[in-house]
Amino acid sequence: MHPELFLLIGISCSLGYTPGPNNAIASFSGFNFGIKKTIPLILGVWLGYTILVILINFVLISTFIKYPIIQETIKILGTFFLLYLAYKISFSSLSKEDKKTNPVKFIDTFIFQFLNPKGVMAAITLISKFVIEDDYLNSSLTVLVVCSLTALTSIITWAFFGKFLRNFATNNNYIKRFNYAMSLLLIVCIIGFYI
Repeated sequence: MHPELFLLIGISCSLGYTPGPNNAIASFSGFNFGIKKTIPLILGVWLGYTILVILINFVLISTFIKYPIIQETIKILGTFFLLYLAYKISFSSLSKEDKKTNPVKFIDTFIFQFLNPKGVMAAITLISKFVIEDDYLNSSLTVLVVCSLTALTSIITWAFFGKFLRNFATNNNYIKRFNYAMSLLLIVCIIGFYI
């Protein structure tokens, strides 16, 4: 699987590092609350996505293939959850008291991994392409490790990107515009799911 490994890593990184719901939320959190308060969000994405890949690989792949309506249901539920998060981000308060707590919690991002159309489709695609029947356990573990590491490193990168942009935030108008931009990015992701 040596040449396939590079392809797996490349595809996984292109799916993980490109803008998406998780990355927009991580940037929002890093920007508004710093890295330390974003750690629960990072762990929620990482653990949630890792468990999602395990479930799809060992349990659900045949169910998704047999019943495509499940994918549609996930897309619809994910859309509502993203609209809810976009609302929370867009209208988050700038007062000092509210800034102490992050409106996006571990449980929010953990559960969202199972409703995230981009994440579910990425997992199904990578498992379908790179899990080999003749070497099921080895290839499954390889896909799982690559997906897990990509999820962790990409979400950390986007959180640090948000934290870096905070250096340029000199007033509340800039902060509001950044939060609106992250909300808009979530809306664009929703539109992308339906195009």
